[in-house]
Amino acid sequence: MSIEELLISSGAVMFGEFTLTSGKKSNYYINIKKATTNPAILIEITKAMAKYVLNEKIAGIELGSVPLAVALSIQTGKPFVIVRKENKTHGTKEMIEGDLLKGEDVLVVEDVVTTGGSVVRAINVLKENGANVKKVLAVVDREEGGKENIEKEGIEFIPLLKVSSLLSKIKK
Repeated sequence: MSIEELLISSGAVMFGEFTLTSGKKSNYYINIKKATTNPAILIEITKAMAKYVLNEKIAGIELGSVPLAVALSIQTGKPFVIVRKENKTHGTKEMIEGDLLKGEDVLVVEDVVTTGGSVVRAINVLKENGANVKKVLAVVDREEGGKENIEKEGIEFIPLLKVSSLLSKIKK
């Protein structure tokens, strides 16, 4: 099965009334967590992602892209870090969990990109901590400005799927 078919068959593509992380309203939602909590689907997604990983460290944004980062790390043997969405108020109070060296090349993985706001925030956190962010690799591009906003940062954006193609595969 293709990744599109796996997402559809897992129930990850949902219809109704949804508010996205960006605050936008949508009549459909791509719940990648429904797919990435299934080991067989997670493996297929990260197999497709692995061909884009060179010598970069992998970075996942809490919560949605952490399973992707972990599985991609296992698939490629490359270490990963987790970028928090908010400052932690206890423990080490770090925004990044894991070892990140100054000047290290980093690839950010994301589940679904809409406007790219969450990804751009993560890119900025990584850069502030000395990372050299090269590219963003997403499962689905909702085609709502995320690609353009990421590329404005000088970062390559690689989606495995575009939502227009994914939605066209759904039998109504």
